[in-house]
Amino acid sequence: MPLNPDWKDIAARLVLTVIAGALIGLNREVRGHSAGFRTTILVGLAAALTMVQANLLLGVGGKNPDSFASMDVLRFPLGVLTGVGFIGGGAILRRGDLVSGVTTAATLWVMTAIGLAFGGGQYGLGTAGTLLTLLTLLVLKWIDVRIPRDHRADLDIIWKGGKAGDLTDIIEPLGYRARLVGTERRRDIESQVFSFEIGWTRADHSGPPTDLLELVDKHCEITRFRLVREPMH
Repeated sequence: MPLNPDWKDIAARLVLTVIAGALIGLNREVRGHSAGFRTTILVGLAAALTMVQANLLLGVGGKNPDSFASMDVLRFPLGVLTGVGFIGGGAILRRGDLVSGVTTAATLWVMTAIGLAFGGGQYGLGTAGTLLTLLTLLVLKWIDVRIPRDHRADLDIIWKGGKAGDLTDIIEPLGYRARLVGTERRRDIESQVFSFEIGWTRADHSGPPTDLLELVDKHCEITRFRLVREPMH
């Protein structure tokens, strides 16, 4: 990192940061995530500007003989990394047991590191970080959705014909598990409602458990089905 970068060097750092932010942000944008194209560019640009400023101030850092304070310009990038944590926290959404936005928050964090690398004139490091981030978001996504994961849902049913059966025997051939967690008789429903916790292990690319709902619907009336845990994206 040169002590006195010229404007061509600074412009190259900022342009490369914008390009990296655009490539990474486009991946988030097309998938409809909260922090997309412009947000990713702005986060990286803020990091790069901060690092350029720290670079320009390196020559004036230190403590003067007549001063009581010393300036540590490398605290600037540390402050940026801390501040991005608040933006990342805003990108994470929690609805009950469902959590989303974790990957988007991590993307903003790594984009900050890429911006700091380009802002410090470390073009090779910034380029490598950009390529590895795109590899993770694009190529490894294909692997990620094919990893079997545990899923869980709440299911409330009313047995057709008024005769209760064994839900486990019905859904087990499809790879689902059922555990009875309670029964109740509601005022608006004359029949008894049975509450089950359903579990299964399946990769994300298989889609929602429509086969389960179709099978259960043949034997019961479904009054409620709610996913309580799903894979994080």
